[in-house]
Amino acid sequence: MIRMKSIPHPIQYQGSKRNLAPVILRYVPKNVGCLIEPFAGSAAISIAAAARRMAKTYLVNDLNKPLAELLKLIVEYPVETASFYEQTWNAQHGDSIEHFYQIREDFNRIQDPRLFLYLLARCVKGSVRYNSNGLFNQSPDKRRLGTRPETMRANILGVSVLLKGKTRFSSMDYREVLATAGTSDLVYMDPPYQGVCGDRDSRYFSGIGHGDFVTALEDLNARGISYIVSYDGRRGDKTFGKLLPASLDLAHIELEAGRSSQSTLLGRDEVTYESLYLSQALTDRLVLKPTDYRQSHAQQYLLLEPVTRYA
Repeated sequence: MIRMKSIPHPIQYQGSKRNLAPVILRYVPKNVGCLIEPFAGSAAISIAAAARRMAKTYLVNDLNKPLAELLKLIVEYPVETASFYEQTWNAQHGDSIEHFYQIREDFNRIQDPRLFLYLLARCVKGSVRYNSNGLFNQSPDKRRLGTRPETMRANILGVSVLLKGKTRFSSMDYREVLATAGTSDLVYMDPPYQGVCGDRDSRYFSGIGHGDFVTALEDLNARGISYIVSYDGRRGDKTFGKLLPASLDLAHIELEAGRSSQSTLLGRDEVTYESLYLSQALTDRLVLKPTDYRQSHAQQYLLLEPVTRYA
């Protein structure tokens, strides 16, 4: 089994749950048939779960088609994908800024997912940005050239070893993906951060409606599907986004996600918290119930008590 610190991650995606994965995975039950990520992003949870052999199969979905196709290429064609990245990366040494903008223009024109990997590795803080037409418009990080080819190759090959032969990839509406879930499966959802973006934000290829999402969760409850949702959050006393309604009967856990860099710049000492919601069907499958978990305050991410069960 791979140590969590050495888990490979080719895609450095801002907002990825890579660092929170060890905490989130504490709520994965035994005997998971398929771990389903309808909003996969960098697929950090699937990768971390596969390293721990927590599910038999995986379903990785993202409405951003080039991103979903890139994840598939990484898993199914790791050598070719790594070689393409190396060629693209090496070509930037004449004028790296101009090279980035040329690759960005080419990507927006032909949507080649292999070009997307270079853009993600080189763009500012690994933070994607899209314009109103859905075109990638983030700028290059002028202080760095992006992940070195040898490091990228090792990450790509590592992810392929973990997921190849046991993973399906798709680019569908999340509701279509949820319709495939069975009672032995586990759905992990990290939808666009509605507390900041609402239904549309430049950081996401597409947003989702709060009401539609709640309706989808109600359907999962009616079908007895186990699921985890990373959703709203708060910074200090300020809460972002609408709470999921009490009628869903979800266990609510807050995860400490560290000091807010924005608040620090403003001279305020505030901590950011992210909310994790567990369905009733999931908590029924857990040997240890949410209130039985404890984590040292010395660790960066901690579970806060009390754990709330909405009634």
